[in-house]
Amino acid sequence: MLPVVSIVGRPNVGKSTIFNRFIGSRKAIVDDQYGVTRDRHYGESFWNGREFNVIDTGGYLPEETDVMISGIREQVHIAIEESDVILFVVDTEAGITSLDEAVSQVLRQQNKPVLLVANKADNKERELNATEFYSLGFKELYPISALSGRGTGDLSDRIVELLPEEKDEPKSPIPKLSIVGRPNVGKSSFINALLDDERCLVTDIPGTTRDSINSKMTYNGKDYILIDTAGLRKKAKVKENVEFYSTVRTDRALKECDVAILMLDAMRGFEEQDKRILREAANYNKGIVIVLNKWDLVPDKDTNVHREFEQYVYERVPMMRYVPIISASSLNRQRIHRVIDMADEVLQERKKTIKTSPFNNFIKRILKEKPLPVRRGVPLKIKYGTQVKSNPPVFKFFMNKPEELPANYRRFIENRIRDEYGFKGVPITMRFVQK
Repeated sequence: MLPVVSIVGRPNVGKSTIFNRFIGSRKAIVDDQYGVTRDRHYGESFWNGREFNVIDTGGYLPEETDVMISGIREQVHIAIEESDVILFVVDTEAGITSLDEAVSQVLRQQNKPVLLVANKADNKERELNATEFYSLGFKELYPISALSGRGTGDLSDRIVELLPEEKDEPKSPIPKLSIVGRPNVGKSSFINALLDDERCLVTDIPGTTRDSINSKMTYNGKDYILIDTAGLRKKAKVKENVEFYSTVRTDRALKECDVAILMLDAMRGFEEQDKRILREAANYNKGIVIVLNKWDLVPDKDTNVHREFEQYVYERVPMMRYVPIISASSLNRQRIHRVIDMADEVLQERKKTIKTSPFNNFIKRILKEKPLPVRRGVPLKIKYGTQVKSNPPVFKFFMNKPEELPANYRRFIENRIRDEYGFKGVPITMRFVQK
């Protein structure tokens, strides 16, 4: 897994601006108003050949009792716990405050590298003034300007030096299934139902995600590793922070797995966070299965109810109609094995390989079915197509003007590929390149 760098400090010192500079976008909201960053933003950065995750936290206010402030305070503790390197951001313009001293007390107790980052050091005079922050008790001080980029190169160099050494761990031949979803949808119950079941042989193995125990499960003569993201509520006492912590842990679990099993509460429906998890799983090219858990609580469970729920989900994410949806009950152990059977089916679909010659015959057929459009007086032409990779599947198409191919035609090709070849529960990557 990628190492983690967290950015902490009191409000309004420029943490979100630093975060945006690291990840190369304006993902975090930047505003002078105190308390704008309530949750933690999570992104990836790359420097000197090393990739690492960056967490942007809300402003740290140790003495406040307000619910939002206490929530921010706790998420900082969570970010610290997740981190390999901590950036403690202060403001050279404002100088040392009592809040800076309070944050420094917390950070000095951490057995992790802490870099003191004096932001808003836009000139030589402010760089010199930044030396006062040494009194906070940290050895390494980096005056920077996140806005202009001044000094951020030296800071990035030092971050990379402090990151844990990269380990070339061989990819496990055992497929990994991540159980993901919002808090309280029944992930723990589902995993416990599987682990307690006499049809499954289970042994605990050390987890590659922090503070988790992944489980090796043998079912129907096949081995699987279950990645458990369930125990999030133990870490977070403030309700909002359950979501914050879940975001980081779910992101890691999605990167690590082969198939993501998204659990929904059949009584609570399909929410925005569920859509985000589905999009992330698709972006990482993972196999996907949706489980409607707590189906035992649904009244009048005739066949139409399941179809209606399927349609409800697909209407919310119309681009993901290829994802199978299974109803289950962890409490009654109803169809919990069907979930694993479906995950195995999706694993096989990820490995599917289409031979080039029949694939090109198929391409010619669908081009006749729906001719390519004309762009700026020039007819678009796809000359050739081939599958260049499996597990996950990647197709490459050679054509005359790939940048002119409209999005709706790309979707048409993907839909016809699925009609012809399946790829149930599997995102398809299509690349259109200049012939």
